[in-house]
Amino acid sequence: MDASVSKELRRRILACAAGAGALSLLRPLRVVAGQVGSSAALGFTELSEGTLDEQRLYALSGKVPLIKKTYRPPNFETPIDYLRTPFTSNAAFFVRWHLAGIGTVKASDWRLSVGGESAQRPFELSLEQLKRDFDHAEITAVCQCAGNRRGLFDPHVAGVQWGVGAMGNAVWRGVRLRDILARAGMTSDALEVAFGAADRPVLDKTPVFVKSLPMSIALDDNTLVAFEMNGAPLPHWNGFPARLVVPGWTATYWVKQLSSISVISKPETNFWMSTAYRLPRGMFKTPTFASQASGATEPITTIVVNSLITSLRSGQQLPRNTPIQVRGMAWDGGSGIAGVDVSTDMGASWQAARLGRDMGRFSWREFSFVVPPRERGSIVVMARAANRLGETQPERLIHNPAGYHHNVIQRVYVEVV
Repeated sequence: MDASVSKELRRRILACAAGAGALSLLRPLRVVAGQVGSSAALGFTELSEGTLDEQRLYALSGKVPLIKKTYRPPNFETPIDYLRTPFTSNAAFFVRWHLAGIGTVKASDWRLSVGGESAQRPFELSLEQLKRDFDHAEITAVCQCAGNRRGLFDPHVAGVQWGVGAMGNAVWRGVRLRDILARAGMTSDALEVAFGAADRPVLDKTPVFVKSLPMSIALDDNTLVAFEMNGAPLPHWNGFPARLVVPGWTATYWVKQLSSISVISKPETNFWMSTAYRLPRGMFKTPTFASQASGATEPITTIVVNSLITSLRSGQQLPRNTPIQVRGMAWDGGSGIAGVDVSTDMGASWQAARLGRDMGRFSWREFSFVVPPRERGSIVVMARAANRLGETQPERLIHNPAGYHHNVIQRVYVEVV
């Protein structure tokens, strides 16, 4: 590596180590909230000082200590240590709610109403009936908040300042949504299916949380009403007693504490569809939600191809003459990961990483790569995933006002000493 480049990288790493602030307080618990110490020009940006100052580890009931983003509503990020395994444990899975009025729902009291203007036979289900009356299905899928890594955007954008941990991979078990809709029967004008949640706003003027799906996704074999996660009942914080699971689509559609399913003949106009979770039309090569696309914007839909190095953190010091183990996860919106390449020379050359077991096209996939021993100096480790459609992570961040789809190629800066 050019001496001037190495000197500049060393300066950045040392600056990071000196200015880590609140993040350094988390390290004894082996928590790294985001990629620290890089620059906007080269890749990941560190979380802003204000965001780092506000971060605290907090253990919700039934959870390990997670990184607190907001208390009301509860939004808690998974520390990176828990993203190093094929499945993210229920106790470490991130928590994301839109409204602060989250009640404790007893399994015996829960009811799911199924109807809507385009349903022929409205009915209601208890949890026992849901489990008894329909065939069960299971799928492994990444659940990722649309705003994951929003805190790394530069320039800054408003919203929950997530680091890299607003996501997780789990085995979801439930019943197919299409089977529930088949029992209800649908008229020929059915356009969308809308979903209501049990959480409620504190203020009357705040819109209740409602999301909708196009009929093609609602009827897809992989879309579930799930009541189990990794072989256990859904945790309270992750949607007990039942939630929607929409593999490949961002988590805003994975409605928790599901309370109603409505088949409708017109586009859903609730705030959470017509105003929130929207992007400039055509900005990303993701499927279009045609009935909801209007004007210059369209709703966010599927997850874009992405990867995360989990074995290294920026600013880390590594012993010289020792191989560097690069490990991580790669995922996309359901095409499946075709490969991950790793670079240690600022992208001048790339080498293929070894892929782990394929657990299904909606699951993330492990990758590993061994960097040969190095002498003293600074190294930039980069990872770039590609899916089976040939889509890869971009070199430059695609900036958007809401801070969605942060999937720029990751750069991790390490120092061999």
